[in-house]
Amino acid sequence: MSPLEGVLIALAGVAAGTINTVVGSGTLITFPTLLAFGVPPVTANVSNTVGLVPGSMSGVFGYRRELAGQRARVLRLGSASLIGGVAGALLLLELPSSAFDAIVPVLIALGVVLVLLGPRIQRSVAARAESRGGIPDHGVWWVWPAVAATGVYGGYFGAAQGVLLMAVLGIGVADSMQRHTATKNVLALIVNAVAALVFIAVADIDWVVAGLIALGSVVGGQIGAGVGRRLPPVLLRAVIAGVGVVALAVLLT
Repeated sequence: MSPLEGVLIALAGVAAGTINTVVGSGTLITFPTLLAFGVPPVTANVSNTVGLVPGSMSGVFGYRRELAGQRARVLRLGSASLIGGVAGALLLLELPSSAFDAIVPVLIALGVVLVLLGPRIQRSVAARAESRGGIPDHGVWWVWPAVAATGVYGGYFGAAQGVLLMAVLGIGVADSMQRHTATKNVLALIVNAVAALVFIAVADIDWVVAGLIALGSVVGGQIGAGVGRRLPPVLLRAVIAGVGVVALAVLLT
């Protein structure tokens, strides 16, 4: 690997870390970059996953202010992400990639629609929940299994996992978009860390590539926290939907 290639991979990591913190789908930048520089697809996939974990941690740290008061919620929903992430990683080892190819674009498209319609649906959910005593702090009853299902998806595939999480949280949990983003970062980190541990145990990691992506994504995580925090709810929702549409287009081409 030439010095220039190393710099470009690190910069791709910066971009991915930034996008992952705000929305998700940073893999759509780093994975093609690695392929363009001749890294074998399987090695690129596992090395990229391992490298982006420190960036996810950076994003969580950057949004630590919005996590205040969410300890119980994060612990409860984090258990769903952990279980789902383990299940998804095991499925990755057992099933051919074609088994999930048909469902992935459908899930991403559904996530985009739910993000866009989130406020209207959330009002309806809140009205029904209010008649039963209000929405619990951790969300309505279906949020936990939905987060677990998103964890399965994230552990198996991962692209646009953040879009799906923001849709679930935005509809089923009564809180602000910025606080949902902070929660999403923690839940995605749990899933990605589980997948990374599985890859480290069973696959060959290109540690130079993983290290370069990690270095860049840590910087990107802080940039993403600064940028994302300044976005008003409507614009943040539009950015999330836009990234989801791009991810869908990439997967369908």
